[in-house]
Amino acid sequence: MASPAAIPSFDIIGPAEPATPVIVSVPHAGRDYPPALTAALRVPVDAIRALEDRHVDAVARAARGTETMLIQRRPRAWIDLNRAERDRDPRVEAGGASALAMLSAKAKSGLGLIPRRVSPVGDIWKWPIEAEDVRDRIARDHRPYHAMLTRLLAAARARFGVAVLIDLHSMPPLAPPHHLTRLVIGDRFGTSAGARIVAQVEGAAAGHGMRAALNAPYAGGHILDRHGDPARGIHAIQIELDRRLYLDPALDRPDPEGVAASARLVRRLIDAIGDAITVLPAAAE
Repeated sequence: MASPAAIPSFDIIGPAEPATPVIVSVPHAGRDYPPALTAALRVPVDAIRALEDRHVDAVARAARGTETMLIQRRPRAWIDLNRAERDRDPRVEAGGASALAMLSAKAKSGLGLIPRRVSPVGDIWKWPIEAEDVRDRIARDHRPYHAMLTRLLAAARARFGVAVLIDLHSMPPLAPPHHLTRLVIGDRFGTSAGARIVAQVEGAAAGHGMRAALNAPYAGGHILDRHGDPARGIHAIQIELDRRLYLDPALDRPDPEGVAASARLVRRLIDAIGDAITVLPAAAE
């Protein structure tokens, strides 16, 4: 039997050796809440489900063709794969040594490597989390996910000359001035993906009749920073879908028709990326 440390907390869907240049990551849809997490909560579990990209993995699975896909099973409240390891909030971690001034803006707001709070309930933990437990989560959950993404992107780049990561998320309905936007494309303000790829995705969304925004209010996070390297032929784009597109009116359960329609949209975006990369120049070695 494999040791607990050897059991990944994510699912790999599709071939271990990528069959296409596109790799899909779903880091925030996990719903496997460990007993240690629920025991430490000062609020009901339902109160922290707002941290989830609720059931966006259903859209990803329905949209998949032959792409390799990673889907995290652990919830974001356990550890956030879209935050850097250094984003350890000292207000969460017992004896935490991180200086607040050194944290990212998200971590300062309570959404660090281990989230501290969720709107509208506020702080979510009864007591600080031991530093050893945080290190264990990093070793068991955070690093293996990123190591696998690195391996898959390198394999796709080696086989096809280019690789594109789609980091799939979902967002609550946006407030003004973005309230009509149903999809947000993030490329870290032009640093994580080539302009031709991003333009192709924007065009595909518009052709689907979907109002999309670029980098506002979501530009992407640690996953794009860590894995996007356009100069080497590895591009990374974050896609945020409005949860009203595929969930029921309570934004809790998947709506079958909405999931199917959203999957067609995501499929169109993936296919648009395929069209874009056929005309990309060779990447630097």
